[in-house]
Amino acid sequence: MLYEGSCHCGKIEFEVEGELTSALDCNCSLCRRRGGLLAFVPRDKFTLKTPRENLSTYTFNTHTIQHRFCGTCGIAPFAEAQMPDGAEMACINVRCIPAVDLASLEIQHWDGQSH
Repeated sequence: MLYEGSCHCGKIEFEVEGELTSALDCNCSLCRRRGGLLAFVPRDKFTLKTPRENLSTYTFNTHTIQHRFCGTCGIAPFAEAQMPDGAEMACINVRCIPAVDLASLEIQHWDGQSH
């Protein structure tokens, strides 16, 4: 299935292809404050629909994940990184995809605080 998502103001828009049936609820210092629900997809299943210049980036800890957010509305719709095997991935905040029924998702808890 093809999903469309965005930040709140629409300055960042994207499409992601896949079956979004589960999401990760991470307790790291960033995710805990941001409140996102995360779904991981191969980078080639993610398409940014707006210019990369619209993205602001935040990194912390090991600086391996590029957390993308909108400098206008502050919403963080996705992140980009490499998996340990070197595969490029996108980490989607499913709360930024209106068509996803959040109540139907299987939520997996991740102890990011300990990593």
